[in-house]
Amino acid sequence: MRIVGIDCGTERTGFGIIETDGRSHRFIEAGVIRTRPGELLERRLLSIASELRQVFEQFSPQIVAVEEVFHAVNTKSALKLAHVRGVVMLVAAEAGLPVNEYSALEVKMSVVGYGRAEKEQVQMMVLSLLGINRQFASMDATDALAVAICHGTRWQFPAAAGGRA
Repeated sequence: MRIVGIDCGTERTGFGIIETDGRSHRFIEAGVIRTRPGELLERRLLSIASELRQVFEQFSPQIVAVEEVFHAVNTKSALKLAHVRGVVMLVAAEAGLPVNEYSALEVKMSVVGYGRAEKEQVQMMVLSLLGINRQFASMDATDALAVAICHGTRWQFPAAAGGRA
């Protein structure tokens, strides 16, 4: 199964694509959709949507995994993050892709085995699990791969679940 994980942000939205059978994961691609901080929010959302459509078209994922909105100290930041998540869900729906949501705790537990792991620990485990020998320019890409891995390890694959999907 080809999964695209998305780490939402108004300045940087990370994406990470893997193929998995539920036990082993193979890295396909990862990157970051960047917007300009001074730009109007609606223009930034349009840019994210446009680039995400290109990612979906180029890599043909079968499913989208996205991190749930966390409880931010800054309410305004949380609302902007929710807007980006809405754009991700809309673009996924346009492409006919199901969306699965995971908390930060679930992602960290799936990748590191500890729900309070630091970003550096998550990055190290993602690189190790996918056999990647280089660092990414942004942790947003690594975080997106972690979300994809989380879905890959939690999804009930037919072979692994005795025929249940």
